[in-house]
Amino acid sequence: MREALLRSIYRLFPFDLRGDCPVPPARDGIRLSCVINFYGRLDLLAGILHSLAQQELPRAEFEVVLVEDRAGTEAGKRMAEEFADRLPIVYAPLDKNFGSMGYSRNHGVAASRGEYLLFLDDDTVLLQPDFLSTLLDEFAAHPEAAAVVPRGEASYALVEGRYHHHDEFFMTSRCTAYRRDIIARLGGFMSAFIGQEDVEFVVRFLVAGAKSVNSPRLQYYHPPLLVGNFRKPMAVGQSFYRLKGRYSWPLWLLVLANCSRHAPLYLLPGRKNREMGRFGLGFIAGVISSLFRKKEFQYG
Repeated sequence: MREALLRSIYRLFPFDLRGDCPVPPARDGIRLSCVINFYGRLDLLAGILHSLAQQELPRAEFEVVLVEDRAGTEAGKRMAEEFADRLPIVYAPLDKNFGSMGYSRNHGVAASRGEYLLFLDDDTVLLQPDFLSTLLDEFAAHPEAAAVVPRGEASYALVEGRYHHHDEFFMTSRCTAYRRDIIARLGGFMSAFIGQEDVEFVVRFLVAGAKSVNSPRLQYYHPPLLVGNFRKPMAVGQSFYRLKGRYSWPLWLLVLANCSRHAPLYLLPGRKNREMGRFGLGFIAGVISSLFRKKEFQYG
């Protein structure tokens, strides 16, 4: 129903669906590009790289694109070099627009060569040694699908059940794969986005009528939504506020309302309600601060 509503509004009030990235074509025979954006947290990054190093897919068929923020660090570069003998690594430190996840994602896309792109977070965990090969099988089995969404589990729930709230099939860059042609068609991400640039991309993905398929055969682990303060959701609210010059007004207002809808949950008991409610309240605060041209907040 939500997708139908988005498309109906777009038909009535069309706008340019393209993002800010000129996406190069696939090349060099690479089938799959795993794109990971990171800064610090090298212990977590080592975990996902170890997971990828265990994959059964031949090394000639995939690559790992590492985008390090703030022009890179010596420690980050050393880690890329350490894994280069086990993985086909492309180290691509961010050249400018530090802290902007939209630009950072586009930087990784521009450096990639694969026919398919798998976006991963540094704290994503893959336990299946055939994850990448199964992912390619899923694309082959579903030619109508522009994206494959693996099944996610909350990694903290392995230790404490109270963290076991996680949308199993949520299209975000913690673990979602796309055909390169849909990324090119939509022009990648919005570069000015500080955070949740992946969610914004999915809005345009749905509006464009692209299809995705959920894959229970693919499984990953990732920390659940944890909102320790209002800085992150306020940064997201400011990012979505900036879409008022790019989206049509009706769709922009609908997106703002959708992102704010969880705010009342803050008054209900339960950790999930508190986390989602805190995010909704912070999002609203970010939109209001942008409306009155207050200072920008960084993501994280």
